[in-house]
Amino acid sequence: MQKKIAVIGGGIVGATASYYLARAGHSVSVFDNGNGQATAAAAGIICPWLSRRRNKKWYRLVSEGAAFYDKLLADLASDGLKTDAYARCGALILGQSADYIQEVHDRALERRKQAPLIGTLAILNGAELQKSFPSLSNAEQALYVGGGARVDGRELTKTLLQATTRFGGSIHKGTVSIAKEDDGTLSVLTPEGQQQFDAVILAAGAWLPELLQPLGYTVDVRGQKGQLVVLQTENSALQDCPVIMPQGEIDLLPFGQGKTVVGASHENDKGYDLQPDASITDPMLEQAYAWLPDLKEAPVADIRVGTRAYTSDFSPFFGSVPGLDNCFAASGLGSSGLTSGPLIGYLLTELVREQQSTLPLEDYPIDAYIKQTTC
Repeated sequence: MQKKIAVIGGGIVGATASYYLARAGHSVSVFDNGNGQATAAAAGIICPWLSRRRNKKWYRLVSEGAAFYDKLLADLASDGLKTDAYARCGALILGQSADYIQEVHDRALERRKQAPLIGTLAILNGAELQKSFPSLSNAEQALYVGGGARVDGRELTKTLLQATTRFGGSIHKGTVSIAKEDDGTLSVLTPEGQQQFDAVILAAGAWLPELLQPLGYTVDVRGQKGQLVVLQTENSALQDCPVIMPQGEIDLLPFGQGKTVVGASHENDKGYDLQPDASITDPMLEQAYAWLPDLKEAPVADIRVGTRAYTSDFSPFFGSVPGLDNCFAASGLGSSGLTSGPLIGYLLTELVREQQSTLPLEDYPIDAYIKQTTC
């Protein structure tokens, strides 16, 4: 049965959900005001297997999220929409000691038993690094992970929303709110007026509390500011390099057309501030220059700023909103949003379509983070 579905939030979760729902024949309307969207500001590394986090449920989500990209890209390609937003280019892990590199290698080696996508693992010494990556400086040892990938969130969501419209979906710019009718159904209040839907997906990330608070809910989600810098280089060879993950805060992501991304910051005290801040980005660039000195000559092409969503225990959640029939939500993805977001978007479509969830919902309980304060 065809359903009329509203998706509020056109980031990676909402765009993936809208694509698969429209593809399945449903009537989909996507609403997004474009304000501070984390995905639009993000360029991400897909290499979750190296994390030290001991949360097994989180690790399963991001590991399967990394693997889900194969299905997502294959489905887009079968629909005639190929994209270079994603590339499995490998990842280079840089550390300050041989012990650190060995520790990361051993963890990846163990996890490869369950996640063959990790691919080739090789510890490289200084001479091998200089031969393979002559632009790299000050690195005496590194770990190469063949399965590492990079993704441009802005370009990927653009492709997913384009695919949504190909299947009859519609995209609407602007701020909306939701209301609960006397009969329990939900309506979306848009600039064009009030519209009713059979199901609503709330994929507004850090703005989920703003949507649900008027209906008497508290939501355990806070915003975290993230800034990254896009440099325009003349070194076209960099685009064939793996993403570079130094021990510390920043990452370096070479993209096509001479672009290299440096980022991203993690600013808890300025969660919803969307202004670029040179006191944060300048030190990030200095760290980048230490590893890739050629970048000193590269002009800044763009500074992207977005707001990530975090829960108090740093765990993501998704599922049916308690007390709201046919209303589904996801949030709290944090800095792993581009890794787990497409899979979570797909899992939400399973719920809307009343299918068995691929992952156990109890492992990512929405009612632990969304509470009703009034009826």
